[in-house]
Amino acid sequence: MKVQVDQDLCIGCGTCELMCSQCFQLEDGKAQVMSDNCENVDCDIQEVIDSCPVEAISIVNEESGSVEKTTN
Repeated sequence: MKVQVDQDLCIGCGTCELMCSQCFQLEDGKAQVMSDNCENVDCDIQEVIDSCPVEAISIVNEESGSVEKTTN
C-alpha cells in the first residue's frame, strides 16, 4: 500500500499529522508521507484520508498506479 499526498491540493492544515504522525509530517507548509509502509501503523489510514478537508490523500496500487481508496 502506498499513500500519497497531492501537493497541489494540500493546504497544510495538519489534520493528517495530528491523526497519524507515524505516516504524515508537515514540511514547508505541506503534508509529506513519512513512511513507505503506512499499513503497519497505529492509526486508521482510511479515517485520515476521509478527514482531509481537500481530499489530497489517497492510496495507490504500487503495481498499476491506480487509486485504490480516496476520500468520501
